[in-house]
Amino acid sequence: MKIYTIAESINIMSKTIGPAMREKEKGPIQAMAREELEKGADMLDLNLGPARKAGDEMMEWLVKTVQEVKKDVRLGLDTTNTLAVEAGLKVANERALVNSISAQPASLERLKLVKQYDADFVALTMSEEGIPRDANERGVALMTIMGAGDELGIEHARYWVDPIVLPVSVDINQVKAYMEFLPMVKDIVPGATNTCGLSNVSNGAPNELRPILNRVYLMMLYKLGQESAIVDAYDKDMMNLCQGKMQKEVDFIGKLMDGGSVDPSSLGATEKELYKTYRVLTGDVLYSHSWLQD
Repeated sequence: MKIYTIAESINIMSKTIGPAMREKEKGPIQAMAREELEKGADMLDLNLGPARKAGDEMMEWLVKTVQEVKKDVRLGLDTTNTLAVEAGLKVANERALVNSISAQPASLERLKLVKQYDADFVALTMSEEGIPRDANERGVALMTIMGAGDELGIEHARYWVDPIVLPVSVDINQVKAYMEFLPMVKDIVPGATNTCGLSNVSNGAPNELRPILNRVYLMMLYKLGQESAIVDAYDKDMMNLCQGKMQKEVDFIGKLMDGGSVDPSSLGATEKELYKTYRVLTGDVLYSHSWLQD
């Protein structure tokens, strides 16, 4: 199992990195960028949020600051501020990833920047109606984005389709809808890749339980064709998983997905944890904070 990793921690909402961004202090940001790369991240996501005030200046400065750590690092430009996106595209040394563009009309306008700067972009399967309720609505949103992209002559290889991960603690049907839709992506947009904000699946769970939910869900998604994910590069087990160092665990989840039977009483501690978490993520067991103890 190998997953292309986009590190998520350079984020304006961070209690440590946020102030450094606002005060334009290079030290903490460059230290984090260096650490994420050393831990094996393939791309760094630079999340400015709305960045309403001087967002273009902040993004230009941030891109240049991170590129001082590694000149050819690939970067995700993560903001709803279109001017900030363009400012980052102008100074990025490598092809940047615009994160993200939905099927909403105002968002689709940003495809012009993708074409102009030959960028990649996250195609977020969300429409004017908001979060899609099922696989069909995800498909409609993606086809709307593709229609606009095709009009501009954007190659399908530039698409990183995000079917939108939502918390298992809120709606198991959304967890299932993602898995149902994921194998359809290549049929709708041949040549596209895919990605997701993986940690969303564990939102609402206790902090100590979030990593196991994230890892097992990624193992399940890998079986269905997941190629990349936005992850916490500081989660050692997650990075080991993405780098192909947990194949035994991946094979165990794959066996369950293929309908293989297991005797829970015969499982060791690690496999029992995987098994219980898998059953929560498939909806066989109702989510509760105590699912590992039940």
